Amino acid sequence: SPFQEMTNVTEVLEFRLLGFSSNPCCQILLFTVFLIIYILTILGNILIISVVTLEPQLHSPMYKFLKNLSFLEVCYTTTIIPKMLASLLAKRKSISFSGCMAQLYGFVFLGATECYLLAVMAYDRYLAVCEPLRYGVAMTAEFYTRLAVGSWAAGVFTGLLPCLMVSRLHFCSYNLIDHFFCDISPLLKLSCSDTTVTEAVIFILSLLVLSTCFVLTCVSYLLIILSILKMPSASGKRITFSTCSSHLIVVTIYYGTMISMYVRPTYNLSSEVSKAVSVLYTVVTPLLNPVIYSLRNKAFKKALEKIVIRH
Repeated sequence: SPFQEMTNVTEVLEFRLLGFSSNPCCQILLFTVFLIIYILTILGNILIISVVTLEPQLHSPMYKFLKNLSFLEVCYTTTIIPKMLASLLAKRKSISFSGCMAQLYGFVFLGATECYLLAVMAYDRYLAVCEPLRYGVAMTAEFYTRLAVGSWAAGVFTGLLPCLMVSRLHFCSYNLIDHFFCDISPLLKLSCSDTTVTEAVIFILSLLVLSTCFVLTCVSYLLIILSILKMPSASGKRITFSTCSSHLIVVTIYYGTMISMYVRPTYNLSSEVSKAVSVLYTVVTPLLNPVIYSLRNKAFKKALEKIVIRH
């Protein structure tokens, strides 16, 4: 068969990432922009982790979930951006086969964990706003721990199957990945194996994870908004609504881009569009999360002021 003939070709030991533009001026500009975003993302998320850890007033489940999300964003961006920055400056933009599979696993595992965490955080907010009298009884320390650990564990297992299936495909002499990191669709395009089963399994898994988490998150926020509309106080309405609407913006950008990329039976987006969409969820959303989830939050700002005065 043609596939057996193809597998006799020397197996690929490394890939070359084509990245963005080949224009040196454009690459330096992109390097500067992405480096600034990466530094701000890391600093913003470390700030959240530090403030939540140091301030006893913020030791509630809501802020503990936020600390988890911030830690996840640090890991998520570090899986992709440093290699992307190195590739923008390097003449030979290569990544080893095992390095590529490790990056792919990290990306899928952390991306799935983010979906689970956003859904759990939305449920936590739903309980706090819609059932405030039950909140203390329902969201115990033990229940919070189960939800947080469950999100991470589910992410670990979600990442295994796509990565295992892609790593078992054959990659022959052509090794140019038309992307800035080892993503699923450019690797499937590059493979000289039959990718039908792999594509179908990844499509079903993406559909299950993304759509389930997205629906649960949206339903929680919809119930929160309906509950806010019933509030008698206009200022209470405004404060709660501004918090929830900003959370919804992050969720919509993240899921909108993820669903457009992975919940499609065929990977037919042009590579330039794929890269632009990927930048949204790998670079922009991790920067927006600390800004939207904390810096617009009065309790967080007060806690930050207290820590600054104390030290």
